[in-house]
Amino acid sequence: MSGFGPVPARIARWRPEEAIGLEHLELAPAASGVRARGTIIGGRGGVPYGVSYDIACDEAWRTRSLHLRTASGRSIDIRSDGAGHWTDAAGLALPRLEGAIDVDLAGSAFTNTLPIRRLGLQAGERSPDLKMVYVPFDSFEPVIDLQIYTCLEPGARYLYQAADRSFEAELPVDGDGLVIDYPSLFRRLPDPSS
Repeated sequence: MSGFGPVPARIARWRPEEAIGLEHLELAPAASGVRARGTIIGGRGGVPYGVSYDIACDEAWRTRSLHLRTASGRSIDIRSDGAGHWTDAAGLALPRLEGAIDVDLAGSAFTNTLPIRRLGLQAGERSPDLKMVYVPFDSFEPVIDLQIYTCLEPGARYLYQAADRSFEAELPVDGDGLVIDYPSLFRRLPDPSS
């Protein structure tokens, strides 16, 4: 058992460990699954960014659409059939993203929740190499990134690994699958509604 129940409407916030910034997330159930809307402000490599996101997932936590907009007006609007086939807003196929089910945004702790919730891994179970639609905020060009998740404790702790073994982190999560602490990168702030 994955240890997660239905997602409630809630707000969560994270701050970067070694920089000034904030991710603000509003998560809510939707008629067709789950909707995540958020804003990320921060900087990487001396380059500041401000990005808003809107991610729609189906009931199985498969990403169905991603809309990103920068404070300067750049945007990305892509859609998926939930089986790894992506199109742009005009319906044109994006073969370079073929096979990805989840999205991963630079500067976001939230997007780790997507594969954690979707996979429902059991204790000790390891995912195959997962293709992610990764969006770095410097180039703002979606690319494929390979990642691995291993369940250390269902509904509580997961190991994230870059498939090329360049980075790994143990991620404690709350009862909704939201990351509490992402060592060296992000720390969750107290619930703003409490």
